Amino acid sequence: MTDIQIRTEGRAGRITLTRETALNALSYQMCTAIDAALKSWATDPAVHLVLIDAEGEKAFCAGGDIVEMHATGSAGDYSYGRRFWRDEYVMNARLATYPKPVVAFMQGFTMGGGVGLGCHASTRIIGASTQIAMPECGIGLVPDVGGSLILSKLSALHPGAGAWLGTTGHRLRAMHGLFGFADHLVPEAHWPALKAQICETGSPRVPPELESADLAAQADFYIEMRGIAAHFDKPRAEIAPSLAADPSELAAAALKALSRADPLATACHIEILSRLGPKGTITEALTLEYRFTHRCMEQGNFLEGIRAAVIDKDRSPKWPHAALADVTQAEVNAMLAPLGADELAFPEDTP
Repeated sequence: MTDIQIRTEGRAGRITLTRETALNALSYQMCTAIDAALKSWATDPAVHLVLIDAEGEKAFCAGGDIVEMHATGSAGDYSYGRRFWRDEYVMNARLATYPKPVVAFMQGFTMGGGVGLGCHASTRIIGASTQIAMPECGIGLVPDVGGSLILSKLSALHPGAGAWLGTTGHRLRAMHGLFGFADHLVPEAHWPALKAQICETGSPRVPPELESADLAAQADFYIEMRGIAAHFDKPRAEIAPSLAADPSELAAAALKALSRADPLATACHIEILSRLGPKGTITEALTLEYRFTHRCMEQGNFLEGIRAAVIDKDRSPKWPHAALADVTQAEVNAMLAPLGADELAFPEDTP
């Protein structure tokens, strides 16, 4: 496959995304190839760890390949999208529960499906170019690929933070990615040597002298983040008015993004975070996310969101609800209700 390179190098199983011209967006075939490699390496004594990276300076992975989902869904065929999400989520769960260390190097755009591929790794490395975001609510989807788990744990530490990031798609740039999505900030000039060292030794250790985080600036961001997150730690009907009363630029940007997002997806994301709480698991998160994505083309607004953002590019989606406050709890419950025989199932070798 020309979009991905899978091989072993030294003591490492290596996965490199090579779809640079498409910002390394994940196709269905790439997802299944990654999952097959992970299954194979899990019991291979020669593979001590897995290293995931990507070619190109612009993106680690900017998301999933959603054009085919729109084409098939618009024709009334929802099976392709449902199969894509189901198998991708199984791969996400495998990464999050992998029995060996997984190291991810994430440069540039790391969004949506890229978060699911890189941010469940046990050692997550970012650089100055990294921009991490979950922008799904803007296209009629909920933050998925297990991203809701990361966001729910952020909210447990900083109330409202997960709802802020998930509903607005706010980008965490460079060291801000250390806020729940990454572990180490390392200048990208050091990455080739560090990758070679990891492959040779089979150890995921990152030498402390390579770290470049500005702790003072990071602390300033935490203070700012807590202020904006507090608006989202309110009943959803009160979030927009609370933001409107805040004169800060960050609040204005959040309100603008919130007003453009799909109100139904936004309400469902907030509900998912509430249901997960601080003790949610990866399988619980993916199960809730899949209930939404399974329904999002037939009963939700995903097709309209993709039309406006990717197909017609008019950036003017016609959402059924005018605002977040207009979404009823019954509508949220319907999107997140159990799927019966279609409920997401995980293989026995995925804890």
